[in-house]
Amino acid sequence: MPPENPQEAKRTFRQLEHPIWTESKANLIQHYLQGFVFVTKHGTYIDGFAGAQIPDNHTMWAAKLVVESHPRWLRHFFFFECEESKVRALEQMTSAQPPRAKNEPKRTFKTYSGDFNDNIHDMLSTFPVPDKEAAFCLLDQRTFECKWSSVKAIATHKKAGNKIELFYFLANSWIDRSISGFNDPESEMRKWWGDATWKNLIARRGIERGLYLAERFKKELGYKYAYPFPIFGRKDGGKMMYFMVHASDHPEATPIMFRAYHKSVGGNPVRLTQTELIVRQS
Repeated sequence: MPPENPQEAKRTFRQLEHPIWTESKANLIQHYLQGFVFVTKHGTYIDGFAGAQIPDNHTMWAAKLVVESHPRWLRHFFFFECEESKVRALEQMTSAQPPRAKNEPKRTFKTYSGDFNDNIHDMLSTFPVPDKEAAFCLLDQRTFECKWSSVKAIATHKKAGNKIELFYFLANSWIDRSISGFNDPESEMRKWWGDATWKNLIARRGIERGLYLAERFKKELGYKYAYPFPIFGRKDGGKMMYFMVHASDHPEATPIMFRAYHKSVGGNPVRLTQTELIVRQS
């Protein structure tokens, strides 16, 4: 039910309009990719749900933060978005970028309009990522938008070398409530998760849910490293709104990720202890 007190209603609306976890996610992605390019010196960036989640606040728009971050060494950008207004905003944002400076690579931008789960297969077929090209894919779904078949297509795309790195977001806080809203939960969850083991994920709570998902990236998709990083509802902690599973084959990726997490999400030792323990168990 909505708050009865007008001031409380106004305060609640502001919180929903600018949720702290959206800012945390965007900053985390930006900080990680800055470390990523210092190691790779090049790269391809794929964003499965690239439109701004808060259209009037570009400081929380991950795609824009990544495109405009320095050094500008990422070479190829592929954006996917189903809302036409957000597609236009992506195209305006990329066309407004300044020309490359000396020693910067030529950059290419392509935006796909429509369902990511359909278009990702076309993109990987038309613009295959070379085996030696460092590549990163952000899958910042709200809840159930990203089918497991799409994740698998990305993870198995390269035939040699390091697989395409993944940032996969799991909406932890409201996932149970969202499932209860389906008329046919089994059918809908199989589309998202790929098989009946989705029930094993939902049966877990807290960090165990994130660990179960991360383990799937290693066992089923063959990534060498996969860890869940919690995104919290408040700056001082609170609910684990999302788990961001970072999956990579590169030995330097997890240390870079941990530094980016520390910088973006905060320095609360209680918060960091959970993730630090996960990393040290590898």
